[in-house]
Amino acid sequence: MYIVCVDDEPLAVEDTLAMCRSIYSDVYAKGFCKVDDALEWISSNPIDIALLDIDMPDMNGITMAARIRELKPDTVILFLTAYKEFAYDSFSVHPSGYLLKPVMPQMLKSEIEYAMSSRPKKDIQLIKARTFGNFDLFVKGKQVTFKRSKAKEMMAFLIDRRGMSVTRAEISAVLFEDSLYDHSRQKYLDAIIRSLRDTLREYGIDDLLQMERTGLRIIPEKIECDMYRFYRGDSEAIRSYRGEYMESYSWASLIEADMLSIRNKRSQQ
Repeated sequence: MYIVCVDDEPLAVEDTLAMCRSIYSDVYAKGFCKVDDALEWISSNPIDIALLDIDMPDMNGITMAARIRELKPDTVILFLTAYKEFAYDSFSVHPSGYLLKPVMPQMLKSEIEYAMSSRPKKDIQLIKARTFGNFDLFVKGKQVTFKRSKAKEMMAFLIDRRGMSVTRAEISAVLFEDSLYDHSRQKYLDAIIRSLRDTLREYGIDDLLQMERTGLRIIPEKIECDMYRFYRGDSEAIRSYRGEYMESYSWASLIEADMLSIRNKRSQQ
C-alpha cells in the first residue's frame, strides 16, 4: 500500500507517517510539507491513499485533491484537518473521509480500511519482499514466518539472484560459508529445502519456487521487491535506499555496495 501525507507542519507529517507505519507492516508512506513537491512525486509514482491537510499556504488541500484526481483518478483522499468548517467545501472532490486532528491510530486505520474496501479492485502483487534493511517476505500483507532461519536465508539468497538458477553446492557455500559440501551437508541442505517448500505451501505460494535439474530458482515476476524496483530505475526506490540491504547476511554486502554506488551517482546528476 502506497500512502502520501501532505501537511505544511513537519511534525504533523512525521506523526502521520509514524501512525501509518505502526498500522501496516508493509506500507510505503511518503511525506511532504510542500504541495508542489508532493504533486511532482505523485505524477511519477504509485499511490493508493493521500492524507491531506486542508489549510496550507501554497495550495489548500481541496485544490490539491482535485489535482491528484487529475493525475491518479483512483486515489483515495482522506482529509486530516483541525477545522470543521472546511467539511462542506471538501465534498466537491468526493473524499473518502474527513478526520479532525488530533487523529488517533485506530481512527485512521478504520477510515483507511473502509475507504479501501469500497475502492475498485485492481490486480495487485500477491507477494512482496522487503530487502532494504533486513529481509522479510509478505503474502497479502501478512509477514511470512519461516520455521528455519536457514530456510529464510535461502529464500533471501534466491530473491537476491533475481531468477537465476543456483546449484545446491552454491547455496551450501553461501549458507554455510564455504564449508565442505559432503554427504551430511547435502542431507542437511535437503532438510532446509523441504522446510522452505513447506512454508511456501502453507502460505499458498509454493509455485514461487522452481526445482530444476541443475538447481533452484524463484520466479521474480511474481514478487514486488524494493531491490527489483531499484534496478529497474524506479526513482523512489533509488531515493529510499539508505545503504542497508539484507543486513543480516554477510553475502549481501557486494549488492549493498553496488546499489549505494548507483544511488550516489544518481544523486550527483
